[in-house]
Amino acid sequence: MLRDLRRRSVRDWVVDSVAFLFAVGLGLVSINERMDSMNYVVPWLFDVDLVLGVIACLSLWFRRLWPVPITVALVIVTSYFEFPSGALIVAMFTVAVHKKPKTTGIVFALSIAGALVWAFTRREPDVSMITVFIFGALVQGVVVGWGLFIHHRRELLESLRERARRAEAEAQLLAEQSQRRVRDDIAREMHDVLGHRLSLLSVYAGALEFRPDAPATDIAKASGVIRESAHRALQDLRDVIGVLRAPLDELPQPTLADLDTLIAESNTVMPVTFRCDKFDDVPKTLGRNVYRVVQEGLTNVRKHAPEAHTRVTVTGREHEHIEVEVVNDGGGATSSAVTGGHGLSGLDERVALAKGRFEYGPTDDGWRLWARLPWPDDGAQP
Repeated sequence: MLRDLRRRSVRDWVVDSVAFLFAVGLGLVSINERMDSMNYVVPWLFDVDLVLGVIACLSLWFRRLWPVPITVALVIVTSYFEFPSGALIVAMFTVAVHKKPKTTGIVFALSIAGALVWAFTRREPDVSMITVFIFGALVQGVVVGWGLFIHHRRELLESLRERARRAEAEAQLLAEQSQRRVRDDIAREMHDVLGHRLSLLSVYAGALEFRPDAPATDIAKASGVIRESAHRALQDLRDVIGVLRAPLDELPQPTLADLDTLIAESNTVMPVTFRCDKFDDVPKTLGRNVYRVVQEGLTNVRKHAPEAHTRVTVTGREHEHIEVEVVNDGGGATSSAVTGGHGLSGLDERVALAKGRFEYGPTDDGWRLWARLPWPDDGAQP
């Protein structure tokens, strides 16, 4: 009990002091009025009333610990004695503020019954019993109503604070999810862009390693391709790193029209046959996804079957879908210079985000990669 008293804040001590002084002041006013008009059955009940008033005021210091028991006790006492009435008002207010409305309603009903007993047993000579009862019930009703108002206001503020905490937590979660999506986008872009360039570097570097006696013109050509691919890989890396400073959609992105350049680069190291239907006004998002599918397919061929003949086909219907197929007939020969990565899983995620279908796997004499990408409904640009 003493520990609870020590834990009270300065505000609690101030509020308790004000409540105590209010109850004492109201009791003193009652004593001053009753000194002239005594209406007790026996005179010594006045002294009992005075002692109970002092005890009731002192009990207010413990009303935070036992609000309902103290209030019920005061209701019983004030059903006949008058001086503890100030303490009863403070105790009822405490119950209304801190307890559930149902509990407050029960205590208030008891206090109304006590007021009725008071009006019947302590009749004033010049005031009717109904008037005394209505006055007592009205005072108690105002006190309880004020307490309930504060109670519901505190609940409202707490619910708003809880809602703000939930909103903050949800915002943090959305921010983390957004960061994760950005990291995934960066990872896919870096793999798609750099994988293509580095596979070219690997093929030409491997040729120089295994053919040190190649003609000078071939060595010069391979060295030029390596230099150019390294320069482009560095430039592409700068563009991808720019994602950290600008939205992905604001950076230069490949489109369907860039497929010719991609095929031409691949034709320098392996035979590629390319066929593409004519499309008008292909949305940028769709064109970029088609480009990435072809790019990843050619990169995998260079990694695992660089001498295979590859066939790239892009077909479809405008405003419906585009199908991409990359097929090679090189069997399972694998280049020792390059190891496998996460390109196919990343490509699967890219196609899934576009709500398309993606398949890949071995054929009788090679490997096949196929994707169907739906045409955006409104043809909106990213």
